[in-house]
Amino acid sequence: MNLSNLRPAKGSVKSSKRIGRGTGSGRGGTSTRGHKGAGSRSGHSTKIGFEGGQMPLQRRVPKFGFKNINRVEYNGVNLDAVQALIEKFNLTTVDFEALVAHGLASKNDKVKILGRGELTAKVEVKAHAFSATAQKAIEAAGGSIVKL
Repeated sequence: MNLSNLRPAKGSVKSSKRIGRGTGSGRGGTSTRGHKGAGSRSGHSTKIGFEGGQMPLQRRVPKFGFKNINRVEYNGVNLDAVQALIEKFNLTTVDFEALVAHGLASKNDKVKILGRGELTAKVEVKAHAFSATAQKAIEAAGGSIVKL
């Protein structure tokens, strides 16, 4: 140990300089707040998105379209995925629990069976919704549908 590597004990030195403690401190007077204006006053805080009086981005960007708050979002599962599930696990009924268990849907989803691919197995399919082509394909294979 020598004078070149002496350090104060950890926690003994405050990292920030105290402001507003007189002109001799180097940070007295306006206490780093500048002169006049809202920022120099006590209790001042800017609103989120405030850009100093410039038109805020949220108001500059054009808005268009319509978001229907009552829209029901479905997670689509195609017939080829259902057929692969039937072949892999030898299922006779494909219900919501089976789709969740095998990773084709999550537990909070609503499932819609879609018509891409072919279904060869005679199977009962339970889901929240079916496309017209999927319904025809399931019934053509000798299966049945159940809407949840």
